[in-house]
Amino acid sequence: MTSLSKRIGVGAAASIGVIALLTGCGTAPSATSSSGAASSGAAASSSYLPCIVSDQGGFDDRSFNQLGLEGVKAAASDLGSQFKSVQSATANDYASNIDNLVAQKCNIVVASGFLLVNAVKASAQKSTSTDFAMIDDNSIDLPNVKNVVFNTNEAAFLGGYAAAAYSKTGTVATWGGIAIPPVTIYMDGVAKGVAYYNKQKGKNVKLLGWNADSQKGTFVGNFNDQNKAKTFTTNFLNQGADVIIPVAGSLYQGAGAAIKSSGKTAVLEGVDADVYNTDTSGAKDLILVSILKNISTAAKDVVEQSAKEKTFDNKQYVGDLKNGGVGLSSFHDYESKLPSGLSADLDTIKAGIIDGSIDVSSKAAFTN
Repeated sequence: MTSLSKRIGVGAAASIGVIALLTGCGTAPSATSSSGAASSGAAASSSYLPCIVSDQGGFDDRSFNQLGLEGVKAAASDLGSQFKSVQSATANDYASNIDNLVAQKCNIVVASGFLLVNAVKASAQKSTSTDFAMIDDNSIDLPNVKNVVFNTNEAAFLGGYAAAAYSKTGTVATWGGIAIPPVTIYMDGVAKGVAYYNKQKGKNVKLLGWNADSQKGTFVGNFNDQNKAKTFTTNFLNQGADVIIPVAGSLYQGAGAAIKSSGKTAVLEGVDADVYNTDTSGAKDLILVSILKNISTAAKDVVEQSAKEKTFDNKQYVGDLKNGGVGLSSFHDYESKLPSGLSADLDTIKAGIIDGSIDVSSKAAFTN
């Protein structure tokens, strides 16, 4: 394993395991109550009740919803407490799901994803004795809401550089689920990473699907249309792309299916989780590397801190390369196939991003 995998990937990836998938519906959150402590035969030792609600991608998205649930479950296990979780089938479920969790006396409600912002804000305003952790947004300014955000542009810069270095055709592509900041911040990082590779190496690798200057690009419009994901990927493959970076939760699966049905030689980069470890769709062998958003650790830390503090701390959490909130996974099966010097380059670039000497700015980036 290279020094890159040790310093960037393993620490973040170790916390991202495959969790038990939930099938609860959006109208019955009480049915998904569970206890981490009870699973090991011990009685619950804490009355603190953490809860989590998914967006419409569901807890089986192999991405941010799944990672958030993993973090809440881990926190409940450490605390010796129960936890509750509820999936949202559609956007119409968000408000009622959150209100139902509040009614069940949850001490903190973790909301997985930007799409839940309006529902969280409305509930937090009227339910002032309940605390909330809003993942992937920093627009809510309320004393009982802690915003949990990630500068994934930093890790995506590394992913973009790696994609450009690995590409044999000189063309890579990225596309998103919905044009929202938690998605475009990845795409900005990828674009800057490709551009930095070209500048450093005197190359002209093309990026399809996103223009960081105009903030225009290719988006599915949701996080569940695998057919459209497959169509977009096929179009980019036909334009010569051999590294595809979908920023769309489980829609990487449609991208993988497109690559396999095309007969072309191409790879994927995952986002959020280490997709090599979480995939069950048959795309595992296509994963070059994953750009990590360490949501599981952030959710666990926020829940545990909130359980232990007498006063809720609503100070914003920003995950970045310096604190390990974002990073790159191992290159897994492709470790031996990387261009000479790439791992060393990525180590150097990571250090430059952390000390500020390399510009990875994004319109969607956050500050503490």
